[in-house]
Amino acid sequence: MFKKILRLLYKLMLWFIVVSVLSVLLLRFIPIPFTPLIISRAFEQKADGQEMHSSHDWVPIEEISPNLQKAVIASEDDKFLTHHGFNFDAMYKAYKGNKKGKKIKGGSTISQQTAKNVFLWQGRSYVRKVLEAYFTVLIELLWSKERIMEVYLNSIEMGEGVYGAQAAAGHWFHKDAASLTKREAASIAAILPNPLKYRATKSSRYIERRKGRIVKLMRYVKLEY
Repeated sequence: MFKKILRLLYKLMLWFIVVSVLSVLLLRFIPIPFTPLIISRAFEQKADGQEMHSSHDWVPIEEISPNLQKAVIASEDDKFLTHHGFNFDAMYKAYKGNKKGKKIKGGSTISQQTAKNVFLWQGRSYVRKVLEAYFTVLIELLWSKERIMEVYLNSIEMGEGVYGAQAAAGHWFHKDAASLTKREAASIAAILPNPLKYRATKSSRYIERRKGRIVKLMRYVKLEY
């Protein structure tokens, strides 16, 4: 009986690895029309009695302003172009800060956030963190950095019901993602820690200060994919 269970677990694990690798390979080449986050937010809206709504327009990275690419690197993951999926220094600092009871901070990289948004559910659990690490390794191995950035900027939440750079540019600034200025790009990047709470326009003083810092840091970001 025990051996049968082990064989079943082995087969399940093997199938999971095969399916996950094939999924990551497939999504290296095609646009991603929706993510688990978009679906879960729609159910949350329905549960709250709201009309379900979302805006998500996939565009290739060539149609996303380099300003926005630099802004998210400057604000979210300054080692993105050089690390292999994980920033262990940032993770350790986040761990130490959280252990001291400070405001919870994350050490997630752009690669980790992409893996979570595209392949996994929201929430905090050890199972999800392990799977997040697994998919992060896969996309770092099977996708280019440029592809990771393209998927990231097309999938992240940038306002209530707003997903991806094109939708965010239209929602906040009534223009295409390709036309975002440095300040506008920094405005979107500044709200990413909590896009349901913060606004990219008519922002709080806290967000305005973040915008200024991001604009200053953007000058040091070199897009060399």
